[in-house]
Amino acid sequence: MFTKPNIQLQSATDITVELLNKMNITCLILDVDNTLCIKKGEIILDGVMNWLSDMHSAGIKLIILSNAKPKRMEGIAKKLGLPFVGLGGKPLPFGYKRAAKRMGVSIKNCAIVGDQLLTDILGGNLAGCKTILVCPVELENSFGFKIKRGIERKLLKKYNLKCDF
Repeated sequence: MFTKPNIQLQSATDITVELLNKMNITCLILDVDNTLCIKKGEIILDGVMNWLSDMHSAGIKLIILSNAKPKRMEGIAKKLGLPFVGLGGKPLPFGYKRAAKRMGVSIKNCAIVGDQLLTDILGGNLAGCKTILVCPVELENSFGFKIKRGIERKLLKKYNLKCDF
């Protein structure tokens, strides 16, 4: 199943260097909204900056992949101290591959970290990277997101995974 993640954790900060080593991951491709930040990047989640520092210290490469316009991503990326690929086209695989190429690593040694099965995880699986699902921090209120999250609830149940939303 292309929407099934390799693993699921509660949050990005639960990802350890040991886990990444076991999975042969040298680069994390990171979603931002509801994964590292809330309120469209205005608020960085507790523990994220320390976690990013720990990943850097361990030699893990980090890059943001977002469907947002580059102008919006510049400020968030600067706050987080990370490079980014904007207009990523998730769930299409092209943005994931651009991110891996920019970081100088094989897509097979990358993992996407994101909160959405139908964009982050689907795209990562299509691109050929590992996929790590984290639970969203807050729910979006738009009609489109409500439909998407309804579909995701059914998929989570099918895969015997749990996120409270």
